[in-house]
Order: sequence, then C-alpha cells, then structure tokens
Amino acid sequence: MKTVYRTDTGNVREHNEDSVTVKCTNGQCLAIVADGMGGHRAGDVASTMAVSELVKHWDSQLTLSSPTEAEQWFREKVEDVNAKMYSYSLEHEECRGMGTTLVSAICTPQFVTIAHIGDSRGYVKRASFFRQVTQDHSLVNELVRSGELSREAAEHHPRKNVLLRALGTNERADVDIQSFEWDYGEYVLLCSDGLTNKLSEEELIQVLDSELSLDEKADQMVTTAKSLGGEDNISAALIYHEMPEEGRRREG
Repeated sequence: MKTVYRTDTGNVREHNEDSVTVKCTNGQCLAIVADGMGGHRAGDVASTMAVSELVKHWDSQLTLSSPTEAEQWFREKVEDVNAKMYSYSLEHEECRGMGTTLVSAICTPQFVTIAHIGDSRGYVKRASFFRQVTQDHSLVNELVRSGELSREAAEHHPRKNVLLRALGTNERADVDIQSFEWDYGEYVLLCSDGLTNKLSEEELIQVLDSELSLDEKADQMVTTAKSLGGEDNISAALIYHEMPEEGRRREG
C-alpha cells in the first residue's frame, strides 16, 4: 500500500481545526481525518485529541486478522477516545461543547474497515466506479434521505453544516462502522468537508485517474479546493492498494 495525507488551513480561516494522519504497522494502515469544532480554538484540541488518542491505541495493537476484529477494535477504541474527549471538555471551561467529526479507515491487503461520525467522508475508487461509502450525519443529509430535500438543493442549504452526531459532544459515541474487500489498483479517500464542498465527485475521479503520482494527486486536490475559494480547512488521506513489486514482475 502507498499512502499520503495533506491538511491545509485554506484561504480564509486563521487556524486549522482539522487533524489528519496515516500510520502503517505490519502491513496494515490506519488513516484518520478529523474536523474539529468549538470556540476559542477548542476545535483544534478536539481533532488533535481524537487523532492522537486513536493513534496511541493503534501503536499498541497487534495485527488485525479479519473485518470482525477490525470492527470490534473501532467500536472499543472510538468509544474510549470519545470518553476521554468528553471528560476533558467538562474539566476545561474553554473547551466546553468541543467536538469533532471522525472518519478513519483500517486498510489491510485483504479488506478495509471504516468508522465515521459527522460529515467527513470516506470514498472508494475502483476501476468501474467511485462511491461515497459513508453517510453524512447532518441535518441536511437527513432531509435528503427522507425526500424532503433534493441533493442539488442540499448543496446550497443554509444549514448544511449542522451536524447530528460528533465525537466528544456526548457521553457515548454513535459511530457507524463497515467493512469491504478491495483489490490492487483501488483507492480509499478520506477527507473533510473543506474538500468535498469544493470538488465534485467527477473532479475527484479526474484527479485519481490522472497520471500524477500519489503525492501529486493529494496536492492537486488541495490546490483545486483553494483555487475555488478555500473558505474552510482542507484535509485528505489517500491510500492506494499497490501491487507488491514481486507481483508486478510476474505480470511483466
């Protein structure tokens, strides 16, 4: 697997309240994107804490051998991270009400397991399709799902950023977890809404299908989002399921 991640403050905001990382151990990778919220830079604290605490668990984790194990790992560890964040917010007045979105993927050679809460998104890119595999936990998305609002109208809705779920805002975390198989030549993209509010799925596909290197693809996504306004922080983690060198030699 090849991985890259980027985060950028954007053109307007003074601070970057996004946090992003990718950690690979024993042939398995943990990718995380978190978009923090809260006054007095509490959003910075929330997203940084979410990422750092989840990475601590990952660093002490042995290899996960199945989707069932990966899903259970996310269930337990995200709940633990949520509890620490919620407790911290109660103990620090300046962080009251802080929270963060979270989209995180465990990528192994055989399968991917994604956990998410909020409106940061996960996508998978295969030869035949590009699909958003997460559902935004937002007011507007619920209106779309219930048929009260079209997807076109949702893009410009004044309450588009109102979240129904976030990490650290309640005693328990209501996180969605799913797994799927993947194969060589496929991508997983995790990103904050600073990217998807600016680039359409068609534009993301165009970047992924280009001849650019993986690093250049991540840079292109961020650069394009900034060129289109960049009002929000912009973050992305990109994982490419590259065929091992031995397999490439056999194919050649």
